[in-house]
Amino acid sequence: MLTFAQFGAGRIGQIHAANLAASGGTAIRYVVDVNTDAAKALAKRHGAKVVDVKTALADKGVDAVIIASSTVTHADLAIASAKAGKAIFCEKPIDLSLKRVDACLAAVKKAGVPMFVGFNRRFDPNFKALQSRIAKGDIGAVEQVIISSRDPGLPPLSYLKVSGGQFRDMTIHDFDMARFLLGEEPAEVFAYGSCLVDKAVAKAGDIDSTMIVMRTASGKLCHINNSRRASYGYDQRIEVHGAKGRLMAGNMTPTTVELANGDAVSADKPLYFFLERYAEAYKAELAAFVEAVTKKRKMPVGAEDGRMALVLAEASLRSHKQKRPVKVAEITGGAK
Repeated sequence: MLTFAQFGAGRIGQIHAANLAASGGTAIRYVVDVNTDAAKALAKRHGAKVVDVKTALADKGVDAVIIASSTVTHADLAIASAKAGKAIFCEKPIDLSLKRVDACLAAVKKAGVPMFVGFNRRFDPNFKALQSRIAKGDIGAVEQVIISSRDPGLPPLSYLKVSGGQFRDMTIHDFDMARFLLGEEPAEVFAYGSCLVDKAVAKAGDIDSTMIVMRTASGKLCHINNSRRASYGYDQRIEVHGAKGRLMAGNMTPTTVELANGDAVSADKPLYFFLERYAEAYKAELAAFVEAVTKKRKMPVGAEDGRMALVLAEASLRSHKQKRPVKVAEITGGAK
């Protein structure tokens, strides 16, 4: 039995707790959240106790932690968990500051504990199958990756003001997916960003629409397009073009039923949001973490993956602000 302490009892925390409870071989012993009512409700649902951070980490019977609290707490909780010798499952991003991420990774390395970063899309059955077929050589050498990711609507402005901006918050998933599919690291980034959905977003210091082009050292190209608005639902599609063909993963819909009549051919709209669209991915990523911990295997998505996604976010932000291509080495310190 792998015993957990969970930090965060909000929406994503509830998803992880439910998946842990249903998985078998795991148990949540403690729930920690600044919202006491939310913590009590989640703890009651899963037979856990509500305690503070210090108490949870001091218990030697706790093997692992889930960090699903607000982003600004991730790095501090990961560092404290590492020092306590706990295996770490941390939601993305590790932090909004690359300096803080590096401090976190140093603490994790020093403690010698495993750390997993929650890039759940790698575990989506469709995207995972696509990557597997790339690896098998179905389309030959990868030449272009096109990632479309569009939300059905804007989150509250209060959230946007603390999210770190579209590149660090929304696009960070796509940066990780690009690395997952390209097979090599992007070396240069060019990003355009606009406010097309709501001008209030600009007043909050953010953007709501972006297009990003990345190039690897060997010349492979990736195009990411994001929007905070899609009137037809949650738009999540990937296309990969290679020397011998193309692979595509399309949107998921409630059913595959299609109506054809004299007026039109119509089908269901995509699933509405990430809770539905990535339900299986959330289950699979947690199962992968548990398996890696119990069998002492390398984490399939590690702390360095979390760092590299943030590096690409920082490069995109600099490109957007300075209106020029940015070499990734400028962010990592390899070039000026």
